[in-house]
Amino acid sequence: MGAQDPVIDERLAWFLDYLAVDRGASRHTVASYENDLAQARGFFASIGCADWSEVGPVAVSRYQAWLGERFATATCQRKMSSLRSFLKFLKREGAGFEGDLPPTGGYRKPKRLPKALDESSLGRLLEAIEVDKPEGLRDRALFEVLYGCGLRVSEAIGMNLGDWDPEGRCLRVTGKRSKTRVLPVPKGTAMWLERYLRDGRRRLARGSNPAFFLSDRGLRLCRQTVYDRLERLARSAGVHGSLGPHTLRHTFAVHLLRGGADLRAVQELLGHESIATTQVYTQLDVEEVRRKYRSSHPRA
Repeated sequence: MGAQDPVIDERLAWFLDYLAVDRGASRHTVASYENDLAQARGFFASIGCADWSEVGPVAVSRYQAWLGERFATATCQRKMSSLRSFLKFLKREGAGFEGDLPPTGGYRKPKRLPKALDESSLGRLLEAIEVDKPEGLRDRALFEVLYGCGLRVSEAIGMNLGDWDPEGRCLRVTGKRSKTRVLPVPKGTAMWLERYLRDGRRRLARGSNPAFFLSDRGLRLCRQTVYDRLERLARSAGVHGSLGPHTLRHTFAVHLLRGGADLRAVQELLGHESIATTQVYTQLDVEEVRRKYRSSHPRA
């Protein structure tokens, strides 16, 4: 199955023509398939597969392992997808491949652990807000509720006045897929919400907008404004690294778990459908332990 084999070259050329003519693939896409499949053809030839019909599960597994040692996850998946598409084409056309189609998975992207702030950095961040102006009071209340209740930014900016119950000190939140949950609000967070409503929001309001958090022009606050305000605040507070509203949600979860909260309870508070989504925060704790171990243990 080497480069000199005219049957293999003909079938590959047929497939590339099919992509370009029948599927309308771009020149770039066709070239990408050609490179991927030439590489696959060379590998299978090197392990003794004389024809595409001999490419079975064992050969595919060896090819996957070979790719995994040389390329990034996304590249491996693309190359396996190219192979699968080609073999599927051969099988459909009765052109010399009758085996099972190979999977395109088997490569897992390394999980990026969510960033969480330590208590000192969080304190500096919140204390850096100038609360002598209505927009400062709004920002303090907003970032307090993002951290204090673990909200998504969309949930926070989607809040209406009627969602806040000061007597019960709880908040009704509409999350993904329009699912509603009622969250307890920490005493400190509740204080800032009330102070914003009393001294900040009424000075920002223009008419009868029901939104809880208002922009400087009296409109519902938008996502980009929240990102921009937090980024500027982080710089002024000397909190370095990539920081967004979701960081405060991550910090809420990590601080709860470090304080001994039950994982299932944290799942409910965050509004996660699956407990597996919440478990990533326990992994964050393990990584912190490993980091401290490696930096302090004499034999680490």
